[in-house]
Amino acid sequence: REDMVEYINTLTEGKGLDEQAIREGYECFKAEKNAQVLAEIAEKHGLSPDALQGFIDSILSRRIFDPDALTELLRPLGLGWKVRAQKELELMDDLTPLLRKQAEGQEISGLEVYAQ
Repeated sequence: REDMVEYINTLTEGKGLDEQAIREGYECFKAEKNAQVLAEIAEKHGLSPDALQGFIDSILSRRIFDPDALTELLRPLGLGWKVRAQKELELMDDLTPLLRKQAEGQEISGLEVYAQ
């Protein structure tokens, strides 16, 4: 709902759009916004945006959170187990709201571990 309001506020007054143009514009707006949020999370946690997107895509396609995939995502950082465990929690604090939003109300099995 918030995204829709934000998108509507970007529309130019007086410029007529048909339903298809509005839908396409909204989908483009959502994709750009999600890409921006993902890039910010990746930068904050020192991860490749492509690797993070792959991790998210895997979760969303199966609707299952895989903790082993999270460990593999952070492996390139070369962290010890204690620091990695903390980093995983910090990353999931940022990712959980994004995952829930992109799942559009569908449950993601295993994600409840990171419920706030």
